[in-house]
Amino acid sequence: MLQCIFLLSDAGEVVLEKQLSGHCVDRSICVWFWEQAVSFGDSFKQQPVITSHSHYIFQVFRDGITFLGCTQIEMPPLMAIEFLCRAADVLNDYFGALNEDIIKDNFVIVYELLDEMIDNGFPLTTEPSILREIINPPNVVNKALSIVTGSNSNVSDTLPRATASCIPWRTAEPKYSNNEVYVDLVEEMDAIINRDGGLLKCEIYGEVQVNSRISGFPDLTLSFTNPSVLDDVRFHPCVRFRPWESHQILSFVPPDGQFKLMSYRVRKLKSTPIYVKPQLISDGGTCRLSVLVGIRNDPGKTIDSVTVQFQLPPFILSADLTSNHGTVNILAKKTCIWSIGRIPKDKAPSMSGLLVIETGLERLHVCPSFQVGFRIMGVALSGLQIDKLDLKNAPYQFYKGFRALTRAGQFDVRS
Repeated sequence: MLQCIFLLSDAGEVVLEKQLSGHCVDRSICVWFWEQAVSFGDSFKQQPVITSHSHYIFQVFRDGITFLGCTQIEMPPLMAIEFLCRAADVLNDYFGALNEDIIKDNFVIVYELLDEMIDNGFPLTTEPSILREIINPPNVVNKALSIVTGSNSNVSDTLPRATASCIPWRTAEPKYSNNEVYVDLVEEMDAIINRDGGLLKCEIYGEVQVNSRISGFPDLTLSFTNPSVLDDVRFHPCVRFRPWESHQILSFVPPDGQFKLMSYRVRKLKSTPIYVKPQLISDGGTCRLSVLVGIRNDPGKTIDSVTVQFQLPPFILSADLTSNHGTVNILAKKTCIWSIGRIPKDKAPSMSGLLVIETGLERLHVCPSFQVGFRIMGVALSGLQIDKLDLKNAPYQFYKGFRALTRAGQFDVRS
């Protein structure tokens, strides 16, 4: 079981501490953890399980916040990591975003959520739809009432409807006039491209997100036309594992409302939908920069919201950059953002200009890396396709809709 949970800021400050058992974990473990993180860098932060001189430490990093779980007792590491991931998802769902300021502004709600989600170190209630019935999400009305009444408690006085249900993640007998369910395939492409245009890494992390508004206790089955492309699948607790193991079919009784049905990874993709070709030519005290962006493999849908961002090296005194499509802005700390928008099909967007180098340097010793962002509506680049969604033993008809979205994750192009 977990004995304590710490939430650390990106500077190593303890934003929140939650003791879970009779054994009190001292904050010195956070100091030790942060010293190790500073000494060993990213390699240390990528280790989900760490052993200190006195504790087992589990870590999950989300949006600048490090979730630390500590225990002196041996326990299944996947359970601890899964709970920390779940806690991060719930907080992100409640507040719409996750950072140090949000946690400090909603400290009471965060503490109340952890009280309901874990009991004596063991996970208890982790379903967002049920937690929303127990603890009211922050809004203007609740904040006004707390100011007028002087009460900081957001906990409801009534039990959630799920307590009367035989299925812990679903409320008892919900009723809707329009029965409908929507399924979204949301994918992020991570890629690393070297300076010669070679693809060093290309994989997709995807989620199947469901919004269910169906009366009673529906029993749904979701099947894919090509489930063999999926790797490293991870399911919501409502999914029955045996039908997936034998026939690659998702059989489940859904929670009420919006939830993440499964997540997956698709590895070893051979191409990306767009290409970015940077070129740097040094000439005395200046450097000529040109960047060309275009469509490599037409996905059949419009590629929009394309951006190219890079950091100018510190020894660049000034930069004069222009583009034939979109806008170029140089922000603080020499961050350059090229907002292309939608890529036209009649010409390839390009950006070019001169970079002035410090006196005494004749060429760039450090070449920038370009971070690319894009969005494609209506296409899952992994090739995953939904075959059908069926409702078993239902006395009524229901409406179902499917959508797909692919966006760039960590898409880096080296120059």
